[in-house]
Amino acid sequence: MAFSTIKLQPSLVEQVCARIASEIRDEGGGSNGWLPPERDLALKLGVSRPVVREATKRLELQGLLEVKHGVGTKVVDKLHKPLNGSLALLIPDDKERLRQLVQVRFMLEPENARLAAEHASAAQIRSLRAALTQLEQAQDFETAVVADMTFHREVAAASGNQIATLLLHSLSELIQSSLIRGYSRTSTENAVRQHAAVLGAIEKRNPAAAAQAMREHLITAEADLALPKPKKTSRA
Repeated sequence: MAFSTIKLQPSLVEQVCARIASEIRDEGGGSNGWLPPERDLALKLGVSRPVVREATKRLELQGLLEVKHGVGTKVVDKLHKPLNGSLALLIPDDKERLRQLVQVRFMLEPENARLAAEHASAAQIRSLRAALTQLEQAQDFETAVVADMTFHREVAAASGNQIATLLLHSLSELIQSSLIRGYSRTSTENAVRQHAAVLGAIEKRNPAAAAQAMREHLITAEADLALPKPKKTSRA
């Protein structure tokens, strides 16, 4: 006896979540960054207020909305927040978090640079150049960290892969901690030179060179962290 697969329909709450998220994207952040009042939104969508309330709660947990009680529901861009909170619980030791971050960056960022060399628009290359200039001209620690972070985010955005961009953005707080530790031990000289190499390869549309330049940059960044070697665990 043959059975066909049952196609599960999304729940009403899931449909409302998808509709709200779609409207936010289409409107470029919603009407002045705020959703309509709960009652009005329920009427517009043809659902009950409890369904709207549950949908907005889910989107708040995902970092897309921020519910301000007594004020309204604001559209935000905090999609990275859930991951940042989970990482601190999953890996309590800050040095171990940085060590594992380096491993992930080696997996992700050379490929971002390779794709950026293939897909970066002229506007994205200008944004990369602006971030590099900001790093070159940084006169203080905080500005250097922001400029460095901006450059890596722009490379991810220029890759054309939205998942890769979100992944890097999700790691932004941890990457910032890594940069703070690294810059406390060294100057911006190496970072400026290596960022310039990555950008140069992207401008020349040379994917292999862009990936290699990013890999070499990450090797230096890892050394700058001066993390103690992990303790070997004995096997039974």
